[in-house]
Amino acid sequence: MSRHEPWYVHAVLYVIIVVLSYVLIRVAILDPTEVIETEKYYKSESRARMLNLRQAQILYDDVNGKYTDNLDSLINFIKTDTTVQKKINGFDSLTQRSTNPFIDLVSGPFNADSLYHAPRSLENYFMKIDTLIIPDTVIDRRGRVMRIDSTVTIGEHYFIKDPDGFGQIGDSLFNQALLNTASWE
Repeated sequence: MSRHEPWYVHAVLYVIIVVLSYVLIRVAILDPTEVIETEKYYKSESRARMLNLRQAQILYDDVNGKYTDNLDSLINFIKTDTTVQKKINGFDSLTQRSTNPFIDLVSGPFNADSLYHAPRSLENYFMKIDTLIIPDTVIDRRGRVMRIDSTVTIGEHYFIKDPDGFGQIGDSLFNQALLNTASWE
């Protein structure tokens, strides 16, 4: 004589199989896809902000003759300088294009305040400029040291790095060839 289980035992087992199948699909397929999409967003948003920081540094150098390592002064410069505002709002009639050097962000249009921090960790971007001190000794005909002069050069090169590791602009503070080059270009 064979004994049959009640129908509700099979129903409960089928429900458990369906729930575990859903959990497996969610963990194995859907969640990693969301993580990858989020990571792509953070990477492209951060790189767009760093490209805008590069343009801001170039404009700052054009006006002031040197780069800056102060994020506050750079963003204040973007907001208040008349030459920057003319470029942002300008239009080139020959090429029929805007003269705005800044690109739109992934999250929306360009906003100078967005340049303060990286989108993922909300930490400030790391910016440095070079400081070069060149000593020069003045010697008279008899070989005596008359004076020691030194020339200080500040802000000829800059370096911007993402705190989340999505790239950098400029390879080092002393490599002229990679001055405005992004690591992902």
